Amino acid sequence: MEHLPVFLGLKNKLVVVDGGGTVAARRVERALSAGAKVHAFDPEPGAELLALVEKGDANMSFEARLPEREDVEGATILYGASEVDERDERLYAWSREFKILCNIADRPDYCDFITPSIVDRSPVVVAISTGGAAPIIARTLRARIEATLPSAYGRLASFVGEFRERIAEAISGGRERRHFWERMIDGPVGDLFLEGDTDAANARFDRDLEQARTEGQTPMGEVYLVGAGPGDPDLLTFRALRLMQRADVVLYDRLIGDDILSLVRRDAERIYVGKSPNNHVMAQEDISELMARLASEGNRVLRLKGGDPFIFGRGGEEIEVLAKAGVPFKVVPGITAAAGCGAYAGIPLTHRNHAQSCVFVTAHGKNGVLDLDWEVLVRPSQTVAVYMGLGSLGQLTDGFEAHGVEMSTEVAVIENGTTPQQKVVVGTLATIVDEVAKAGLRGPAMIIIGGVVALRETLSGAGKSGAEGLHALSLSAGEVAKL
Repeated sequence: MEHLPVFLGLKNKLVVVDGGGTVAARRVERALSAGAKVHAFDPEPGAELLALVEKGDANMSFEARLPEREDVEGATILYGASEVDERDERLYAWSREFKILCNIADRPDYCDFITPSIVDRSPVVVAISTGGAAPIIARTLRARIEATLPSAYGRLASFVGEFRERIAEAISGGRERRHFWERMIDGPVGDLFLEGDTDAANARFDRDLEQARTEGQTPMGEVYLVGAGPGDPDLLTFRALRLMQRADVVLYDRLIGDDILSLVRRDAERIYVGKSPNNHVMAQEDISELMARLASEGNRVLRLKGGDPFIFGRGGEEIEVLAKAGVPFKVVPGITAAAGCGAYAGIPLTHRNHAQSCVFVTAHGKNGVLDLDWEVLVRPSQTVAVYMGLGSLGQLTDGFEAHGVEMSTEVAVIENGTTPQQKVVVGTLATIVDEVAKAGLRGPAMIIIGGVVALRETLSGAGKSGAEGLHALSLSAGEVAKL
């Protein structure tokens, strides 16, 4: 992050704008909307700036001349929007002399700050910036947020803000207070207000606050068992993102990348419980017991897992412990590695002409021993998707050969699937071990075996633009949540 996001208080403070075009008009508008006193200068102002002058805003003054040194003294911000080098350099020199924040359009070297794209739902304000690298992306994101953020949310913020002191007096604990706020905004109080029934919203708030005041004990927390998908943050569900922002404590695996972990609420406690073959930071039984204990202490516990919790993610074992302990839990499915990695590699798991079924199997057994039902795996016209099988790849190929499968059968090994580090190695049962060794793959990796792998050659162009290219360029839910 090259710029620190800061919302600057400008009410009744002087902002000087030098320029008469569209950029200058936008600077004037934003400063006025923040309550600043704006003094604009330009010998030949354009129509948009003149339109602002004609509105007669008491906080705006305009002079049809160039600014002088004494005009900028005492200002909080200087905006240069003339696009004339001599004027820009003079304005910037005055900003240094008087120690004033300065922003000169299209001159990064003359900017103390950048002006973001704004989504205004006052008092809710969203600022979006790409640091000047790609303004079109910021505008695209703004348009998406404008479309998805109802205007009523600004009014909701004002409404719930009126209760701040009452909530602080009634609920002393910081965590309990935050949980009450979240229940109020996402629950019946917020729903009633957004439906236009303010009286009912007030009545429901009074009832909920009294209940919180008289409970007198820490309520039971809950556990969110969330599938984070195979790696690309854009593959998270909206429900997963919402719960990630609510958690007090996060237990995460080694397959959870920094891009996904950064979407968790920033002040949540993070506990690494990652497991790799023959190297467990924490035993599975201990992880389950830890979740139950943390929830019993009133925490909202996020168990963040790569892929899907119920597909070789041991989620079933964890919820057995939670159910036995009486801990409430929610399960959020995630895109499993076979589906995600196959799609991003341009390999469909099923195809009418190649595979009418797909088998998911793990090569890593309970005791680390490869123990597979070969009668099921060697059936014709199916795809076999192998999880956690890179270290057993040689045993896998030997097993297929021993059970009569043609060694010319296509195989793909996808490392770090759906991420920018994705690598795909393609071969046959006869060659894939050597091909993987040459490529130096270390995992995590997904293995796909079957005739559908041959389609990668046909679909590689579409796969690259439609999957890998889209992954690189898309700006979806994960990107918006980072803002």
